[in-house]
Amino acid sequence: MATESEALPGEAKGQSDKLVITASSLGTVFEWYDFYLYGLLATALSRHFFSGVNETTGFILALMAFAAGFAVRPFGALVFGRVGDVVGRKNTFLVTMAIMGLSTFAVGFLPGYDAIGIAAPIILMTLRLLQGLAIGGEYGGAAVYIAEHAPPGKRGFYTSFIQTTAMIGLILASTFVVGLRNFMDAETFNDWGWRLPFIFSIVLLGITLWIRLQLEESPVFQRMKKAGATSKAPLREAFGEWRNLRLVLIALFGAVAGQAVIGFAAHLYPLFYLEKIARVDGATANFLVATALLMIIPSFVFFGWLSDRIGRKPIMMTACVIAVFSYFPLYKALVTAANPAMAAAVESAPVQVVADADECSFQFDPIGRNSFDTTSCDIVKTYLARGGINYANVDAPPGAIAAVQIGDEAFTAPNPAVLKGKAKAASVAAFQTDVQAALSRAGYPDSADPASVDKLKVIGILCIFGVLATMVYGPLAALLVELFPARIRYSSLSLPYHIGNGWIGGFMPTIGFAMVAATGNIYQGLWYAVVIAAITAVVGILFLPETYKRDIEAD
Repeated sequence: MATESEALPGEAKGQSDKLVITASSLGTVFEWYDFYLYGLLATALSRHFFSGVNETTGFILALMAFAAGFAVRPFGALVFGRVGDVVGRKNTFLVTMAIMGLSTFAVGFLPGYDAIGIAAPIILMTLRLLQGLAIGGEYGGAAVYIAEHAPPGKRGFYTSFIQTTAMIGLILASTFVVGLRNFMDAETFNDWGWRLPFIFSIVLLGITLWIRLQLEESPVFQRMKKAGATSKAPLREAFGEWRNLRLVLIALFGAVAGQAVIGFAAHLYPLFYLEKIARVDGATANFLVATALLMIIPSFVFFGWLSDRIGRKPIMMTACVIAVFSYFPLYKALVTAANPAMAAAVESAPVQVVADADECSFQFDPIGRNSFDTTSCDIVKTYLARGGINYANVDAPPGAIAAVQIGDEAFTAPNPAVLKGKAKAASVAAFQTDVQAALSRAGYPDSADPASVDKLKVIGILCIFGVLATMVYGPLAALLVELFPARIRYSSLSLPYHIGNGWIGGFMPTIGFAMVAATGNIYQGLWYAVVIAAITAVVGILFLPETYKRDIEAD
């Protein structure tokens, strides 16, 4: 086989590196633009497509719609990864781009629950699934295409631009949404303005497809095809042979899983935290996150470049170890900086729910049939979960009526067993009024005071999260390309990447906030990221090979 620097007769020359990087990376801009839109607009999606359930459940269902696209990504990786290894890199990610873009665009015109009932969330889920399948083949194609064009010693630098453009997608989405929120009144934005960013995506799609049509096939794939060295059964070869499957598992648990949770803990989870936990208004939260993302963009290129000199592994493993030990103190500092009044109230007047654990439900109802008002414990926890109030659980004797204690004040919940109809509703309303008054007296604010938000400190903390993400994400594409043989590369790297980012990372916001709702501890969901980052650190340090000096055309 020809070496990396040699070209076979008839092979196209002269395709500029800038065109290769730009065309390949634009798909990542689109992917993350759409990904972030769903996160930014989760509240609006909940209101329009899941209005048949209670508020807490509706928000988690909106996050599940967001996660649904991630759930099918590994299947898309199998389908399009095989096509990419058999047919070619270029045509495969043209198809994935078209499917992904049209699915996003369609959301902008989808009628809501009030217009077509249960069909609305079903169609939304279907569009998310289609998009997820397409994205399953998108990242792998971009990573492989750029790396197979890059000269030796520059693959980390070249492929880091994929991750950089991911941040551009996040910033574009955030800027669009913040601009609309400032331009429109809240009622107009919530009514129909939220649809405009989805509709605008057709412009990105048109530009991306036009540029990608100018591309030629990857030189590595052309050489393999001319030499008759392409795989006839890449899926069987990649996942049916232990020598390759072992690398897939090491890539997943020793690199991608940690990258996924660290990435989500830097980009999306802080946004939900600022809005739902620290009670910062949406426009301010979006501005703070977008500013931090803009500031850390050069770090992707820096760590990609650095990985070409010292290796991929030390940079990525260092980030995982730092994340394990820093997330809890950093997120606590984030809440304190964003809403100091609430942080002070949690310390001076902690909230406790004293209840029989057997009467307490898990505060999530995916089918909307549970009103969470059949036990005294549910009445208490539903109200506190809706307000994002941090509380501790204290066991009470079996059969005891639940109570909530706020500092030195205690309030016994209504007993649904002896109250019915209007009497029950009146009693619950009175209890909630008393609890809210006590929370106010204890210093718990309804929302963060804009004047008290320490914006510089919040942005600084968000930048720390972001730098950790760039340390694992910047070198990742080059690592994955170098880890697998060229003949099965598209399939092999796409599956672990999308299991990691689709399943492990994509479900992080949903699982994290379900854990918060279930336990009352606003920091409980962080255990998800910490445990997975720790697993990646251990597996990566012990088993992940260093790849930065490998010949990517070697079998």
